[in-house]
Amino acid sequence: MFRPTALAALAVLLLSSASHAERIANPIAVFTGLDKITGLTTTFETRVGEAKKFGGLIVKADVCYSRPATEEPKTTSFVEVDEVQLDDSLKRIFSGWMFAQSPGLNAVEHPIYDVWLVNCRDPSAPPPAVEEIPDLSTLQEQIEEGEPQD
Repeated sequence: MFRPTALAALAVLLLSSASHAERIANPIAVFTGLDKITGLTTTFETRVGEAKKFGGLIVKADVCYSRPATEEPKTTSFVEVDEVQLDDSLKRIFSGWMFAQSPGLNAVEHPIYDVWLVNCRDPSAPPPAVEEIPDLSTLQEQIEEGEPQD
């Protein structure tokens, strides 16, 4: 029989190991931006370490992490956003972590533009495995003909 302290220690160990799932560094961060004047949303990508202009903002992802497809989704990126001033100088308006699963938690809110993280991706990564869906018409024909099913 487990003692309560041993059981609590085991629970902490299991929870801490689950929270340290392998993270994957991706070379591309995917953002969505909203222009509040026109009401248009735009999805754009930026390579990690490179800046991308969105309206009057310069968006740069320093890192972009995701987790394996077998894990609970958790996509994060450390992002810096600068606003282009009238004299072409830059003013830092955001520096911090963005979370794709909680876009409202730490998105850029600007009087004209909103920007939030959507995804991280690696174009050289193999595509995720897709489960093949059986053709239902063939399955129906097999049932009607009395053939054994797989």
